[in-house]
Amino acid sequence: MASDPGGQEPDPQAPLAPGPLLRIGEGDLQVEVAPLAGGRIAQIHKDGVAQLLGPDDGWPAAIAWGCYPMLPWVGRIRHGRFAFGGRQWQVPANMGGHAIHGVSMWMPWQVDAHDAHSIDMTLQLPRDARWPFGGRARQRIEVEGPGRLALGLSLRAVAGPMPVAMGWHPWFRKPERLEFHPSAIYPRDAEGIATLPTVAPTPGPWDDCFLNTREVVLHRAGQRVRLASDCDHWVVYDEPAHTTCVEPQTCPPDAFNLMPRVLAPGEVLEAWFRMEWD
Repeated sequence: MASDPGGQEPDPQAPLAPGPLLRIGEGDLQVEVAPLAGGRIAQIHKDGVAQLLGPDDGWPAAIAWGCYPMLPWVGRIRHGRFAFGGRQWQVPANMGGHAIHGVSMWMPWQVDAHDAHSIDMTLQLPRDARWPFGGRARQRIEVEGPGRLALGLSLRAVAGPMPVAMGWHPWFRKPERLEFHPSAIYPRDAEGIATLPTVAPTPGPWDDCFLNTREVVLHRAGQRVRLASDCDHWVVYDEPAHTTCVEPQTCPPDAFNLMPRVLAPGEVLEAWFRMEWD
């Protein structure tokens, strides 16, 4: 069973079991959701074809399967350190000396509503060494028709102001072709961390963050899926032979150091992500 690590330093490369799965769908689009495993989508089937790396595909690490929300930060925070509110903060550096993908991927989400087509979940963020600011997240996963899946995320500051970034991390099974036309890329330095200023996009393969406002299209197994979001930052990770991750997010990696966005108490950040099969 998946569980909250309870204040312990999480290991993104440790196995994470999905726990009980909840199902939603319409027609030939069927979705399995794992609320206890970070509120993630465990698998999507379209016309019987699996779209994601699932928990039984041989990549059991928490970081490496399904489609999960990343919050309250995305990508890596350099060495887990950042300045905020006139002081320095440290969160666990848990991958390559950096802090990766927030805290929500390990935590059990509470299911508030579930019907044949949608699931609504909430998550109370910790106020401990993993993340000192708290906050409350909500997400909705909805099959809007036989070929359309809509995801929504929101994050509210509660106890006080806090820095914030969020997005999604889908692990798609390797497409034969990727249509992607970003306007700029964040160069990575010797530590593999995004830096400024942005430059013209460079050829792949990539593990990089881009500025992008256009649909991204994946072609695989005779299917075409169009990805769209109101997020203008997208990370593409297509270096492995078995997967391509296409990750819409509100800010670049290391945003707390590069371009911090702050929520005042009671303020909410929202984003949406849509997958649509032709």
